Amino acid sequence: MLIRAEESVLVIIDMQERLVPAMQAPARTIRNSRTLLSSAHELGIPVIMTEQYPAGLGHTVPELAGTPGTIVLEKMHFSCMEDDRFSETLARLGRKQVILAGMEAHICVVQTAASMIEQKYEVFVVSDATASRTLESEQACIARLSASGAGIVTTEMVVFEWLGKAGTPAFKTLLPLIK
Repeated sequence: MLIRAEESVLVIIDMQERLVPAMQAPARTIRNSRTLLSSAHELGIPVIMTEQYPAGLGHTVPELAGTPGTIVLEKMHFSCMEDDRFSETLARLGRKQVILAGMEAHICVVQTAASMIEQKYEVFVVSDATASRTLESEQACIARLSASGAGIVTTEMVVFEWLGKAGTPAFKTLLPLIK
């Protein structure tokens, strides 16, 4: 199935100051999450960012923080869907496709995605914008979610499916982000 901008919400999980440095390829994960965030903003796609226990892990990294219109929610559950504020916010948006990025892949991303699949959302995990501390944990997350029905995608796949066609003003604006 195609990812459609009008049906999508972008969820960026726990890209926090004290967590990011411990991840595999943190610069890649931040860069690709930034591309997704900028693209979503340009195309009017809602964005939710979460922060797991910010008193201990800090807030969202500066490269991603402060984007106008982004909903930032604190949480304690590993699965975002177990947090009432998150699940109610997601439901209010009325979108059926969820594009997931963030960390840690094998903990919060996998549990959130599994919960969303159970609740009949179409889930797409952005593999190059998702990270864990070890490559094995990251790969296990991707394999498990793929077997569970989540779409495993890359940043470019998401952006180009959101765009749908070339030659539009949005295409021209976003093209430099993915070149």
